[in-house]
Amino acid sequence: MIRFGRDLATEAGMAGKDISVKKYVVRLSAGEREHLQALIRKGKSPAKRLLKARILLKADVSEAGEGWSDSWIIQALDTSASMIYRVRKQLVEEGFEAVLSRKRRMTPPVAAIFDGEKEGKLIALACSEPPKGRARWTLRLLESKVVELGIVERASDSTIGRTLKKTVSSRIAGNAGSSRRRPTAPS
Repeated sequence: MIRFGRDLATEAGMAGKDISVKKYVVRLSAGEREHLQALIRKGKSPAKRLLKARILLKADVSEAGEGWSDSWIIQALDTSASMIYRVRKQLVEEGFEAVLSRKRRMTPPVAAIFDGEKEGKLIALACSEPPKGRARWTLRLLESKVVELGIVERASDSTIGRTLKKTVSSRIAGNAGSSRRRPTAPS
């Protein structure tokens, strides 16, 4: 027997057991159905959003809905019983828009090295007099100096460059790679 990541017969059997007792029942309004059908018709949305829209349309038990069983949806859309369960649950608990939109992360994947206070110290350092024998601060010099002063434990020169570039008062903000002339007042 060839298996492609999951056993459809097992999942269909699991879904068949859930049919008799559905905790999360999908009932869509006419407007919601129309919105989902338009989304599928356009086909410009991410694949996961389109799959969720198809699941909702097939699982809808309202008068205009198809009211398919989970096992039929699994076979027709080549998805899993857990996916159908999660879509149903999210619709009932969080609402229609929550199903179609991605949940935003509460925290960034990588914590920022420079918070407001540390960024202020870095800017003050960059605006101060450079070390003896230097005409200006380089990113590499700033990198070693912020670690030496204990502002941060470690930072790369590219991180320091990004931090300084986003501030208006930085010394490199005027030279951000733009070759356009700055507008001058007419005389």
